[in-house]
Amino acid sequence: MVRINPDKPSQAETTKPAELESVLAAQRTAFNQDTNPSWPSRKAKLETLRELILGHEAEFIKAISDDFGHRAVEDTLISEFLVIQGGISHALKHTPKWMKTRKAPTAMQYMPAKNIIIPQPLGVIGIISPWNYPLQLAIMPLIGAIGAGNRAMIKPSEYTPRMSQLLKEVLAKGFTNEDVFVATGGVDVASAFSALPFDHLVFTGSTSVGRIVGEAAGKNLVPVTLELGGKSPVIIDESANMKLTVPRIANGKLLNAGQTCVAPDYVLMPKANINAFSDAIIQQAEAFYPKVAGNPDYTTIIADSHYARLQDLLEDAENKGAKIRVAGDDDKQQLAKERRVPLTVVTDTTPDMKIMQEEIFGPLLPVVAAETLDDAMETVQKGDRPLALYWFGENKTKRDKVLRDSISGGVSVNETAWHVVQEDIPFGGVGPSGMGAYHGEHGFKSFSHMKGVFIQSKFSQGKNLFPPYTDKTRKMIGLMKKIL
Repeated sequence: MVRINPDKPSQAETTKPAELESVLAAQRTAFNQDTNPSWPSRKAKLETLRELILGHEAEFIKAISDDFGHRAVEDTLISEFLVIQGGISHALKHTPKWMKTRKAPTAMQYMPAKNIIIPQPLGVIGIISPWNYPLQLAIMPLIGAIGAGNRAMIKPSEYTPRMSQLLKEVLAKGFTNEDVFVATGGVDVASAFSALPFDHLVFTGSTSVGRIVGEAAGKNLVPVTLELGGKSPVIIDESANMKLTVPRIANGKLLNAGQTCVAPDYVLMPKANINAFSDAIIQQAEAFYPKVAGNPDYTTIIADSHYARLQDLLEDAENKGAKIRVAGDDDKQQLAKERRVPLTVVTDTTPDMKIMQEEIFGPLLPVVAAETLDDAMETVQKGDRPLALYWFGENKTKRDKVLRDSISGGVSVNETAWHVVQEDIPFGGVGPSGMGAYHGEHGFKSFSHMKGVFIQSKFSQGKNLFPPYTDKTRKMIGLMKKIL
């Protein structure tokens, strides 16, 4: 297998808009020549994808780390490769079943006719992936697209040019441009990409950009799956086992230095418990990362502008009366030089602080007073519907109330983030945190047309409803109304 050298300068050739249009036309032509690929064909492509991605693990790890400045190897293994491997294995095991024509119930008044549903590929799927998990969030939608029998075009983020170029070169080893194409370049390429008349478009990124992408796709009536973000809350009940709760929240917040769309954004708990929780999670962060500067286990912030934004959130909060606690005792200048931010707990917050209005996307953790579950739920419901919600506690009555009455993209109970990698449940947002879902069968359905088919019987009595209408017609209508 040819190895790609990620030490190449990040000078990926920018894809021209005319090339995008040409590739889309070529993929659509290829699709029209094979509109419902066989399972052996799909299986071969999924196996090729697995071989290519897993076979270049070391190169991808280095390219991603270089794009970040530094990315912990284990962060990439856990959040990129384990997720991708699980997704492909699940698709290989279950797609033959998902592909099958399935029976559907037929109402009594239409019997002995029957209904069936035929899953069919849509055609060409567009995938716009972000920088925070640049490989996983490009490949996971691709798994669903291939499993459903489609062609695909991918536009990775301009913030990860090394990874983008590597992905383009690696996928070209096993796929033609008519199967899978990777477009590289900046915002202008992404803008042209989102305006293409795909058969379905998947976008993962911020809510503000998601609105722009959705508007562009809407001009061509392209259906979209938007995986956005928002302020994902953590509700800690007084029944929670804090020895389990604290490390799980800390891990969910600090994975990838908090640059995760489903990272815990803020914590809700009774005021009397806030100081003890703050002490505990600071200690936990220091146990995870005794030093942050120079620590190979700790990921850097992706870019200077993102680092500056996090510092601005803290400055704004402190100027408005918040208390700031930082884990560890690293030299501030060295941290800034490396673009590393330790876990920073923010208390005494108020709604007018930017840290309580914007998605944080970094290792800053506001802790907000909520005396009762109703208070916590009210705080959550006042904001936009989040991509994720987390509840910690042993009181099943309260847990069930949260699950029943809260609205969020997904939930983990007594854990953070792990619901995202469950292939048997959908992953997606709601309202400002997104629309549509994928993963597993839900991805297969998102990238398929579930065609309903009615098959009439030769014994049908439908002729009794044909004109000219008579008393017999009216009796037939009356009989059908009784059945209904």
